[in-house]
Amino acid sequence: MTTYDDESRTLTEWSRTLAQALQILDLELDHARILELTQRSSHYMSADAAAISAFMVGYAAGSVTTEGRDEASAAVEKATSTVLAVIDKDEQAQEKKGWTGTAQ
Repeated sequence: MTTYDDESRTLTEWSRTLAQALQILDLELDHARILELTQRSSHYMSADAAAISAFMVGYAAGSVTTEGRDEASAAVEKATSTVLAVIDKDEQAQEKKGWTGTAQ
């Protein structure tokens, strides 16, 4: 049985491996926030949406000019918050529709 600590340690090691390979040496990840993004995207759309959402957040954050770890983290958080806000808005719109527009 995999424990939370084992999974967290594995994610941390994987993140470090990727950061070194990509030469992003000062990157610190908020694994819980990234997992929230991917889980919500996956649940709302599809499993593939999680990967697309994570990529889009990374791309958006990477396109912002930053100096230092704090600004880079802020760019990731802003992009993540934007994607989650889109999901929230769409979920609320779907709830308001209820049975309207369905074949049921």
